[in-house]
Amino acid sequence: MSHDLLRFATAGSVDDGKSTLVGRLLHDTKSILADQLAAVERASADRGLAATDLALLTDGLRAEREQGITIDVAYRYFSTPTRSYVLADTPGHVQYTRNMVTGASTAELALILVDARHGIVEQTRRHLAVTGLLGVRHVALAVNKMDLINFDEPTFDQIRDDFSRLAKEFGVDDVAAIPVSALDGDNVVDRSQRTPWYAGPTLLEHLESVPVGESATQQPFRFAVQYVIRPRSAQFPDYRGYAGRVSSGSVRVGDEVIIAPGGRPSTVIGIDRGIADGGLEELTQAHAPQSVTLRLADDLDISRGDLIAAADAAPAVVREVTGTTVVVAERPLRPRDRVLVRIGSRHVRGMITELLDRIDVTTLQRGPSPESLGLNDLGRVRVRLAEPSPVDTYAALPRTGAFLLISESDGTTLAAGMTEGPLVSIDAEPEAWAI
Repeated sequence: MSHDLLRFATAGSVDDGKSTLVGRLLHDTKSILADQLAAVERASADRGLAATDLALLTDGLRAEREQGITIDVAYRYFSTPTRSYVLADTPGHVQYTRNMVTGASTAELALILVDARHGIVEQTRRHLAVTGLLGVRHVALAVNKMDLINFDEPTFDQIRDDFSRLAKEFGVDDVAAIPVSALDGDNVVDRSQRTPWYAGPTLLEHLESVPVGESATQQPFRFAVQYVIRPRSAQFPDYRGYAGRVSSGSVRVGDEVIIAPGGRPSTVIGIDRGIADGGLEELTQAHAPQSVTLRLADDLDISRGDLIAAADAAPAVVREVTGTTVVVAERPLRPRDRVLVRIGSRHVRGMITELLDRIDVTTLQRGPSPESLGLNDLGRVRVRLAEPSPVDTYAALPRTGAFLLISESDGTTLAAGMTEGPLVSIDAEPEAWAI
């Protein structure tokens, strides 16, 4: 089997057992160090608990988040013989909507918990709305605390059907519902004997089998230049390379590319990857998400922030972007605010020209144009850029379709956005305008 990577985010309401489920998943896949487990066992004993409380593996981080210290999304890493995992444990409270957006923005799967006793609640709608908004392709529904309803099949079936109908409202079609007891481990890693009526996979089996990674390598090639390498040494007297990360697609030696925003064409004549001794390993091809250095046939003026892209699938080069944003700072967004806009590795000055609407995150209904967007608000904004910039729509290419709005005065990140189409290239604009 291939050993690939799955990024997934967890979301759930208060007291639905998310911490216990995450702890159970880590424990039963043997992804906890012995000293960590011993510390949790001691803490459980100190609290007078008869069994080890696996929720304590994550509750420490949760306490830090609730105190507003440093951690917004807790990332956990584990692996099995089949694949590796990056788990983004996101807070589920309504006031932490921005944090779920952060954690789910790079996920290929959302793991949403529902308490079997309560079924679908408002927070479930919110989590599904954000999942649909971000275009997360796969959803796993963990109907937790099945032990508290005696593993009642009709209750599970009702929750599964209600959730699937709601998911379709938000544009989510791929849903796998799994009855679990995180406390006892039923259907998390090991199959439960208490659900003979359930023939589907355990949670881990589903995580092992869900398709991942196929879209990034099949998408058009995009490579954001981080810096230009010119060592000027005796070993590399004429070396000029462009270092960065392949954000989507793949590239081979001999491929025709263009450099945006200028649209200058060239050909890839070399692909290098650094190795431990400080030297370079020459590759014939590279693909997302590899970090490499590209060498081109032509001596072009290329700098940080430029985008090297497939010649036959070039990005739009625009002077204006429109997209849905989530505000992540105390400072609200208002029309005519001057900001720095980061798209990939490119930073340009910009101005918010219009707030188009505010989105009700529980329904995805769009309200009228507001005077401002505050902390955790979601809404569509239009931003004018001071320089032509290459961009894709978020739905097509998330890595080059996402943007950040940053305060010019102190560098604070104000909002994260997802570019929408149609994108109007500057060659189609009647005139350019300044910021």
